[in-house]
Amino acid sequence: MVFGFLKGEFIDVISWTDDTRDTMVWRFERRDNAIKYGAKLTVREGQAAVFVNEGQIADVFGPGLYELQTNNMPIMTTLQHWDHGFSSPFKAEVYFVSTTRFNDLKWGTQNPIMCRDPEFGPVRIRAFGNYSMRVSDAALFLKEIVGTDGEFTADEVSTQIRNIIVQQMSQALAKSGIPVLDMAANTVDLAKLVGQAIAPTVGAYGLTLPEFYIENISLPDEVEKVLDKRTSMGIAGDLNKYMQFNAAEGMAQPGSAMGATMGAAMGAGMGFQMGQQGPWGAQPAAAPPPPPPVGKQWHLAVNGQTQGPFSEQQLTQQPGFGRASQVWTAGQDGWKPAGDTELTRLFGQVPPPPPPGV
Repeated sequence: MVFGFLKGEFIDVISWTDDTRDTMVWRFERRDNAIKYGAKLTVREGQAAVFVNEGQIADVFGPGLYELQTNNMPIMTTLQHWDHGFSSPFKAEVYFVSTTRFNDLKWGTQNPIMCRDPEFGPVRIRAFGNYSMRVSDAALFLKEIVGTDGEFTADEVSTQIRNIIVQQMSQALAKSGIPVLDMAANTVDLAKLVGQAIAPTVGAYGLTLPEFYIENISLPDEVEKVLDKRTSMGIAGDLNKYMQFNAAEGMAQPGSAMGATMGAAMGAGMGFQMGQQGPWGAQPAAAPPPPPPVGKQWHLAVNGQTQGPFSEQQLTQQPGFGRASQVWTAGQDGWKPAGDTELTRLFGQVPPPPPPGV
């Protein structure tokens, strides 16, 4: 940061150059020197300059080059009673406010949010994402947030913004009526709801959130394990039907080895079944077979939408799936490229080039 040079007794040039990328407000240091009448004020693009007279916010200047006189300082003129112009130095604090965007700010739920799901009842969910922030009203931001802080950074206000986001996120999720299993596919709509709910509160601080994103919504690990078991049971039921269909199709082909084998097996089964029947033909109930083991279920992020769950084999059949594809499975810490997970072995299963033609 640099400030204007001193010419003689009074400050002649007022400007600010910032290279920190996280400073939102910087106070121009006067070093007990007054501002000279006709001093040059330089306000660069992405900045605003706010004059404070004896603790009271006065004039605000946007980007441009100014010569400080009564005609462009109406509030200071009124506060200082410069009825007929002035030529003597005056004292005022000057705060430069950055009005550019502060990007890639993170937010997340420190504790799970309790929601009522139409299918599962009360459930706890977590969410995280990112947002961008900018100052829309420099004077209001200085009054409500900064106060007399001579160097104010984005970190000093981001915690407050995160608290507002989480509070509005809880209310938006509770009122949305979107089932938990469908929330991952509706993050764009949820983000719009939360962004609209946040706007009035942050607007009262002189801020806006130009971008707000929900990267992921997840259930607690124990709930996801129960859902995985439920999915496994559904897959097992479908596999049983598939096996029955294959058996019936094999028996329908005369002379086939499968038909003969299945016929012998069914005959033996019928004899055993008749032997187990009581005098009234009653048959004891048989215990259902255990479900076959099921591998991990993976979710795939495509164009900001979540797809899945998929098995490893189903993943390889998805268009565009590769090492850089973002995937997630239960127990994994956030989304990761497929090449950085155990799925990396899938990309090593590539056949060698075909032999040259004869």
